[in-house]
Amino acid sequence: MKIVVIGGSGLIGKKLIPLLRARGHEAVSASPSSGVNAVTGEGLAAALAGVSVVVDVSNSPSFADDAVMAFFTASTRNLLAAEAAAGVGHHVALSVVGADRIPDSGYMRAKVAQEALITAGPVPYTVVRATQFFEFLGAIAGGGGDGDTLRLPTAPMQPLAADDVAAALADIALAPPANAILDLAGPEARSIADFVRQSLAAAGDKRTVVADPTARYFGAALDARGLAPTGAARVGPTRFEDWLARAAAPGRA
Repeated sequence: MKIVVIGGSGLIGKKLIPLLRARGHEAVSASPSSGVNAVTGEGLAAALAGVSVVVDVSNSPSFADDAVMAFFTASTRNLLAAEAAAGVGHHVALSVVGADRIPDSGYMRAKVAQEALITAGPVPYTVVRATQFFEFLGAIAGGGGDGDTLRLPTAPMQPLAADDVAAALADIALAPPANAILDLAGPEARSIADFVRQSLAAAGDKRTVVADPTARYFGAALDARGLAPTGAARVGPTRFEDWLARAAAPGRA
């Protein structure tokens, strides 16, 4: 089976493609660097010829509200139209757990708009809402302030390893379309502040993390559900402590 990974040169795409190839499928990366631009539509028709499944793990180069909305809506409209014309049988898209609960985040609004286009679109689909990745905890720390003291929310999160995201997407891409939105999370739920505090300590970062119920997440208010799933979710196997130990091992970034 031929599978095209939109955004195949990114963090998840580079992990996903080898997994699909190891299972005997033809997995191809499609991104602007390979001459395929979903935002403009450039190269899509040729890239999707003979393709059974498209997995969209692309991300906006800008997180400014208008730019990120334009990116996800334009790219998704173009992808769905090209897929329908090419007879693609399954559109898989990576989204974010809690996106529909954080309306004052421009990024989350854009992901909800992307999901709406997919669920109303002409191509059978599976939308996978993942929690934040362990790999993003450093960026989340940066959202807590610029000095030696970081103020981060007490709201819960249930992050997971990027490797587990790629493994789940490989399984989902090879399965029939669910025509549903599925949640994917890590095995442990704790506060955002707690995860970031442990991540910084493991990296030798001396900044102090203050758990603040009023702290915002990149400017957005979180409710008691935070960034964790509230219903049934597929759970990745990698525990945070194990991921930290591997990340600290010699030869690992």
